[in-house]
Amino acid sequence: MDRLRAAGCVFAEDEAALLLAAASGPEELERMVAERVTGRPLEQIVGWAEFCGLRVVVEPGVFVPRRRTELLARIAGDVAGPGSVVVDLCCGTGALGAALLVAVPGAEVYAADVDPAAVHCARRNLPPKRVFEGDLYDALPVTLRRRVDVLVVNAPYVPSTAIALMPPEARDHEHRVALDGGDDGLDVHRRVVAGADDWLAPGGTLLIEAGREQAPVTAGLMTDVGLVGRLEHDDDLDGTCVVGRRSH
Repeated sequence: MDRLRAAGCVFAEDEAALLLAAASGPEELERMVAERVTGRPLEQIVGWAEFCGLRVVVEPGVFVPRRRTELLARIAGDVAGPGSVVVDLCCGTGALGAALLVAVPGAEVYAADVDPAAVHCARRNLPPKRVFEGDLYDALPVTLRRRVDVLVVNAPYVPSTAIALMPPEARDHEHRVALDGGDDGLDVHRRVVAGADDWLAPGGTLLIEAGREQAPVTAGLMTDVGLVGRLEHDDDLDGTCVVGRRSH
């Protein structure tokens, strides 16, 4: 625990307990502690993260689910109805899709990511045949066009120049494609919003996580394509979500 604290781990006692529980013996524990001291995310070391009460598998290099994203899951769960068709785009581990699969009775959940490592990981958290690899909508089966009731997206939204300022856990151990949102952080948001109309069902909803200062811009993008949008923020989670509904 002293080594973890000296390395700057704020919750060193809790982390030490998790590492002890995960290690099969002293040698593995030493390896895990050494990795954590170098800055590797705890979740990648123990192989899982808690998200919406679930234990989600996390593999090396894959974006670790953040607690703030639970806001996105909660709102998506409120919007969805029994049997809804749900797509978790830019899925990472598939944590959002996994949470909605549990929260929405009979939900038909699909997921996609451009990163092969993320797709491999998501297939451990979701029905494997419903997780696809590819660039945004290009990854999805055409049978989903105009059928998606809830399109939930935690796309990369960190401005390119700000990645160097991120904590080493993210900067050095999560693939850049999961972080880099371009010059203003909104490159992927623009592409997601521009293509949503081809995939949303009548009355379908698009939900995108955003930075608090970016969210009004993303909301404006939705308005421009005819979605009826609103902003949601949770101070406890420090999470912000932009919600856009297709009216017809």
